[in-house]
Amino acid sequence: MAALLSLVVVPGFFTSEPVRTAVVIGGAAAVVSGVVGVFTVIRGQSFAGHALADVSSAGGAAALLLGINPLGGFLLMSVLMATSMELVRVDRASERDLVTGIVTGAGLGLAALLLYLDVTTSSTTGAAVTVMFGSMFAISASIVPLALAVGTGALLAIGVLYRPLLLCSVDPDLAAVQGVPVRLIGLLYLIVVALAVALSAVTVGAILSTALLIGPAATALHLAKRPGVAILLAAAIGVVATWGGILLAYDSYEWSGGHGWPVSFCIVALIFVAYAVVAETGRGRRRLESPAAGATTHVA
Repeated sequence: MAALLSLVVVPGFFTSEPVRTAVVIGGAAAVVSGVVGVFTVIRGQSFAGHALADVSSAGGAAALLLGINPLGGFLLMSVLMATSMELVRVDRASERDLVTGIVTGAGLGLAALLLYLDVTTSSTTGAAVTVMFGSMFAISASIVPLALAVGTGALLAIGVLYRPLLLCSVDPDLAAVQGVPVRLIGLLYLIVVALAVALSAVTVGAILSTALLIGPAATALHLAKRPGVAILLAAAIGVVATWGGILLAYDSYEWSGGHGWPVSFCIVALIFVAYAVVAETGRGRRRLESPAAGATTHVA
């Protein structure tokens, strides 16, 4: 067993402080993103999640410029964006997407300005890469307590909102008839999404955090029929992909000549492969079960 483990894990992996920090924060982000992502997919608000991720980059850039906790910057900007998106009273989905797109563009423009100031005024090297694509092995261990607090808060909020949020996600009209405050639930949900996005932005970067929010959830919903089961599967898939990506990136220093692959790429690649395999298998299964494929089914 030890010999087999040594073939997979490069020496020093378990004793590395940056790796331990990445494992803790990455695991927390994966769990929260998986849980929240299931509702995001069910509600059809993947674009909103992507918008929050993009706009949060301005907060991360501002945090680097001011020399403060980057998670705090991501968190503040994404929560402000989430609140603004829900408070703007737009009824039609097309108009909501239009408003979201405009605000997203403005947020990315602000991020570009702040990243420029990071480079020109504070001589911060690699600021754009850190904010947009993450740098997990460079995360400070001082962020861990805040990250765990944010993750715990997001999970507790989902636990409290679970039943009304699920009803609003599946049938908002029925929820309104039953007296559920649909708009308030929507606002609280978007704030929780903002917490998840902020956590994932610190790990895989603002641009790629949508993959951690949507990918495991979409994969889980292909495998499970019940929302509760899908939530557990999404969290597990996210954690496996995140920890597997960390291991793959760390090992890549050994077999790539000392130039390791980006952790964020490894994580997103594993998520993509998992979704592609499950989605293709699901399509094949649906083809076999389709009434139009009656002859094929009969032969099988």
